[in-house]
Amino acid sequence: MSESPEKSETPPAYQVLARKYRPTTFEDMIGQDAMVTTLKNAFEANRVAHAFMLTGVRGIGKTTTARLLARALNYESDDIDGPSVDLSNPGKHCELIMASTHMDVLEMDAASRTGVENMREMLDGVRYAPATARYKVYIIDEVHMLSTGAFNALLKTLEEPPDHAKFIFATTEIRKVPITVLSRCQRFDLRRVDAGVLKTHLFGICDKEGVKISGEGLAMIARAAEGSVRDGLSLLDQAIVQAGLDGDEVTGEQVRTMLGLADRVRIMDLFEMAARGDTKGALLEMRAQYDDGAAPGVVMRDLLDICHDISRAKTLGEDAEFDVAPDQATRMRDLGEDQSVGQLTRLWQVLMAAHAEVRIAPDPLAAAEMALLKLSLAGQMPPPELAAQIIEAAQQQKAEGGKGLPEISAAHNTPPTGSSEAIASQTMTTPPASSPAATMSAPKAAPTSEPKIQIGTLEDFVEALPKTQIKLRSDIERYVRVVSFGQGKAELNITDPRQTALIGKIVQALLDMTGDLWVISPTNQEGAPSLSEQKRTAKKTRDAEERAHPAFSHSLLKDAKLLGIKDRITNIIQADFTPEED
Repeated sequence: MSESPEKSETPPAYQVLARKYRPTTFEDMIGQDAMVTTLKNAFEANRVAHAFMLTGVRGIGKTTTARLLARALNYESDDIDGPSVDLSNPGKHCELIMASTHMDVLEMDAASRTGVENMREMLDGVRYAPATARYKVYIIDEVHMLSTGAFNALLKTLEEPPDHAKFIFATTEIRKVPITVLSRCQRFDLRRVDAGVLKTHLFGICDKEGVKISGEGLAMIARAAEGSVRDGLSLLDQAIVQAGLDGDEVTGEQVRTMLGLADRVRIMDLFEMAARGDTKGALLEMRAQYDDGAAPGVVMRDLLDICHDISRAKTLGEDAEFDVAPDQATRMRDLGEDQSVGQLTRLWQVLMAAHAEVRIAPDPLAAAEMALLKLSLAGQMPPPELAAQIIEAAQQQKAEGGKGLPEISAAHNTPPTGSSEAIASQTMTTPPASSPAATMSAPKAAPTSEPKIQIGTLEDFVEALPKTQIKLRSDIERYVRVVSFGQGKAELNITDPRQTALIGKIVQALLDMTGDLWVISPTNQEGAPSLSEQKRTAKKTRDAEERAHPAFSHSLLKDAKLLGIKDRITNIIQADFTPEED
């Protein structure tokens, strides 16, 4: 009789990383040092509460902490016979408690057992002493899901429990727990784990698992986890599969595609386009990122992060620290220079509303594009600081007996154009020719003091600028074309749409130099050539005239480069006929 072939052994079931690396001691918990220190001190001083309330976001470790607390309360070994937070050596009850099979540690899910009958059934056994452990421990997860009757049934026992009973509650919605229950518990808020700490934790797990994931990829996973360790481990499980059977390193690009993220540099490009009012460019970039796999909701979240980082760079300057490449940190500081604090706050508010709208919209991409339209419009609006100055000047004029605020009539379907600072002036002066439907009258701002300098032309203004304003002088010469200029107001064409702050800087400089608040209106009219263009034109004309000098008629000088001409004969004649002084 032939032997039957041996059956192949069934490989063990795969255990996800979130279960495999669940903390088994308080030291294994990351980011919860304050809670661990408090518990250690309480156990050492024998001042252990009879009820604990654990709260925090999903996946932060509330249920694990509850089981560790149950182990610590019932810890018993050959050397230790009393509550202990040192769980490095497993005790007699530890294995059963962590497996949720100990008869004296009862776990109840309030999400599925919410009624008062369930609570009474559980509390019927409170008066009986534990069978084998030191304490009877009742762990109630998602306690906020209990009904009002269940909470009322729990109150009396919770206020005066037997000495052998301990209660541990866990919830993600602490505000839904009645204050009468909270006041009877010792509360611990489990904090979100910092992205840098979580990245280090994930790197250690990768090392134990023998997998390779780039530092950029781990950083993206840590940020996407939003402080939740379980979410981070679940994403790490998903990222490890990207390596395939060859065991190659998982790149940042692979993780970005898996998470539906957009490149951080492209997110900054998108924010810059929207902030300076480039609506077309912003919509095209949003569509391109969507086609490359970026989720609209994630893009909105990333824009919020960029806005926050730029605001920190604006406020803290060189003291601001960022977990990004140095060139990206420099760019964020540069973007902060182009926006005022008021503008950044307004952009943040628009993005916060947009983030919520994109998450619930039936078409997230359409909602994201509409949000970018609102963001671009907010970027074109004047800074609140400048608008406050204009309102104050108008109110001052009215108080001094002026004609008051101007009457404004404009077509509602004609949006203001130009840079953000310029929109404030458009509400008080004639709009550009591209908006013929709008007609406005502009009052002259009340002078704050006697004029310091008389400015008649743009050239006078540039020449009068102090030496410290070298960059402003250069920008005006390169990007400003004059349509009209004089008598406290001007119409200017800014040739570079990226110069969103230029008109605001001109208004401030004119106010400092003349003592008057000038009304500067942006326009799409071509205007006169810029000062730089005028200089180039004058140089070409002068070179052509000098090239016509008789000296260039010689054949050897036909292809010579003109460096300059000096009329030495005229200089000699002037020197010969200069009368000598006595």
